[in-house]
Amino acid sequence: MSGVDRSPDRIARAGLSRVVEPGDPAAMSAFEGLSPVETWAALRRGGEALRDWAARVAAARPDRDLDTMQSLGGRFVIPGDDEWPEQIEVLAQTGEVNRRGGLPFGLWVRGPSDLRTVTGSRSVAVVGARACTSYGEHVSGELAAGLADKGVTVLSGGAYGIDAAAHRGALAASGVTVAVLACGVDVSYPKGNAALFDRIAGSGLVVSELPPGCSPTRLRFLARNRLIAALTDGTVVVEAAVRSGALNTASWADRCHRAVMAVPGPVTSATSHGAHILVRERCAVLVTGVADIVEAISPMGEQLTAYPRGAERATDRLSDLALRVLDAVPVLVAVPEQNIGRTAGLAAESVRAGLMELTRSGLVEQIGSGWRLSAARREQVG
Repeated sequence: MSGVDRSPDRIARAGLSRVVEPGDPAAMSAFEGLSPVETWAALRRGGEALRDWAARVAAARPDRDLDTMQSLGGRFVIPGDDEWPEQIEVLAQTGEVNRRGGLPFGLWVRGPSDLRTVTGSRSVAVVGARACTSYGEHVSGELAAGLADKGVTVLSGGAYGIDAAAHRGALAASGVTVAVLACGVDVSYPKGNAALFDRIAGSGLVVSELPPGCSPTRLRFLARNRLIAALTDGTVVVEAAVRSGALNTASWADRCHRAVMAVPGPVTSATSHGAHILVRERCAVLVTGVADIVEAISPMGEQLTAYPRGAERATDRLSDLALRVLDAVPVLVAVPEQNIGRTAGLAAESVRAGLMELTRSGLVEQIGSGWRLSAARREQVG
């Protein structure tokens, strides 16, 4: 097929993405110091030291994978391309988590958005349990929709539960969402989300470091999580059990020096235990809304959120003297100033000063020579 760049570097990286498992530390060690072209050449020459990769090398057809990707309307993005997201290169210095790590050889991308643009401005990962509660699903969708409204790209892993709710929330708000998969971008896993992946690819992006046709495995999910963390400005864990892939993503976010955030849930819910551990033991930022997330991913001192405050009460601006007098004023039966002074333990002059302030505030009224609460105040106190 025409139009596909077949430079030695691109061919080598496409071949390596087929042959080497994502984030495989053994490969990183074996090929340390070699360029992708040199690594690909060494693998093709073979030898006893490279026998673990021999079967895959024999079956690899990087030209065919590039053509397949073009037929899908996608592309293979590598370092040096205008679309390459440079923030992902932090993975070269982050070490390993669960025996996965390192930079991808490239990213197979399907969808109309520009990967560098949508992840490089403001982007957030929203992740969590597959077997989530209705609370978690609702919160995930609402947060994603709110982030999308503010122009923040929402990334997730395309799984059932929290991931799918996040993608749908962003789509419902006509925002950009990116699904980062542990399989080829042409493979719908889980199958029940096939229509969702098509919607994402229609306006956002479906991304993987695995070439077309590859199936997911447990290790590939763990490797995928590092991409989600590195591509974004921060990761929000909505719901997660104590042992959860979402906590693995949070660990990667911490390694990448990205914001780590968690949504609180009921203390009785096992699906929130992991999120609570992040807050209690791993210094995650507790977030309860979009404003909290935007503040966490913004430069220090910007996009600050105010603490929640209740509605201002009529008594909030009163002086201490007026408050003391108000406590002594009866609700219905008007009484003289001296009665109020006796109850409040104040001199007549102080009582009069307090009553004047309360009158200006509309909290008391004078009936003949006596005082009682005003009708408006009586309604307030029920």
